[in-house]
Amino acid sequence: MAIKAKHGRRLDKDRLTLRKGETQRKNGMYDYRWTSSDGKRHSIYASTLEELRKKEEEILQDQHDGIKVEVRQMALNDMFELWCDLKRGLKDNTFQNYKYMYNMFVRPQIGRMKISAIKKLDIKRFYNTLADEKVLTIATIDNIHTILHQVFDMAVDDSYLRKNPTDNMLKELKQSHNFEVEKRKAFTLPEQNLFLDFLKRNPQYQHWYPVFAVMLGTGMRVGEATGLRWCDIDLEEGIIHVNHTLVYYHKEGQTGCSFAVNTPKTKAGERTIPMMDFVKEAFLLEKQYQQEINLYCQATVDGYTDFIFINRFGNVQHHGTLNKAIQRIIRDCNDEVLLKGGKSPVLLPKFSCHSLRHTFTTRLCESGMNVKVIQDVLGHADISTTMNIYVDVTKDMKQKEFNALGEYFDKIAFP
Repeated sequence: MAIKAKHGRRLDKDRLTLRKGETQRKNGMYDYRWTSSDGKRHSIYASTLEELRKKEEEILQDQHDGIKVEVRQMALNDMFELWCDLKRGLKDNTFQNYKYMYNMFVRPQIGRMKISAIKKLDIKRFYNTLADEKVLTIATIDNIHTILHQVFDMAVDDSYLRKNPTDNMLKELKQSHNFEVEKRKAFTLPEQNLFLDFLKRNPQYQHWYPVFAVMLGTGMRVGEATGLRWCDIDLEEGIIHVNHTLVYYHKEGQTGCSFAVNTPKTKAGERTIPMMDFVKEAFLLEKQYQQEINLYCQATVDGYTDFIFINRFGNVQHHGTLNKAIQRIIRDCNDEVLLKGGKSPVLLPKFSCHSLRHTFTTRLCESGMNVKVIQDVLGHADISTTMNIYVDVTKDMKQKEFNALGEYFDKIAFP
């Protein structure tokens, strides 16, 4: 209990002078009470006067900087809910994925902490836990970081925090764990030819040729390809109109996952792609195949129907089904090659649907096509995305050319 000195000031039990708003309780704890600009009374506590005054300094600094007092009681989970209420412009499937990732990994742990108490060290410890104990991939941690960074950015913008504690934390994690994002590998020309040839002549896999040939010859994302309708292509003019994408995800309030149609993520996603001859041929083969077995589209997704690439039941193709088919194709194609024997046989590498898009991009770069044209065809909103691929491809090309030059010099120098 505070003692009153002769000069009118309050003293603690050690006879140290207490400032206005400071008191000492019977149990020895100190508290400080003040009124914020909105007229509300607030209190903080500390076991020592020195600790209390450090907190007071923080409060004064917050008041000077316009930081809101109520943030001291707000948990990260509360701020995330506020972010969810205010966030606009995200596709529903992206938004639902963000909520799933947050609820799975953030909410039970660091999400319970007050945002005013979360420091860079806490974020670093949390990311290390995700990497070392949860053994999450860097891509998954990157997604979690994207959410947290946006939530803390909102807290800073709305004067709840002074700084974003997640700034540069992902970069530090990658450096400390020596994480490197594995570069997607494109097919070499022999691998590409092997893949298309195997599909075209193998009766078991011929029905997969059209969809994979179209993806390989257009660079469309898997959702763009599976979402194509017959009215989106002009076989006479040889043009493909890309204006939507097919997605499969868990919608809020529903049991299980379902398909939906989204508009492209950015305006650049809406584009036209010229058909090469083998792409046009692939569409015609798909049409012929469906007519021969009397197969018709039975699916309607968000008002869209008459999809080109459908399964044997007439429903839209799931990208997971396509990737599973690829795994069987790799196995059987490579078995066939190895049975024939021969030195240094060309084999199909491990790949996914997205590898076909990367292969298409690589062929465009190798052809010397203008980078802006490549950007437009691929639907990249940011030219830097295109340039990163272009630089990688041209670097490999340069190395091959110099290897050939070295062999030529060896021949003329040492005939």
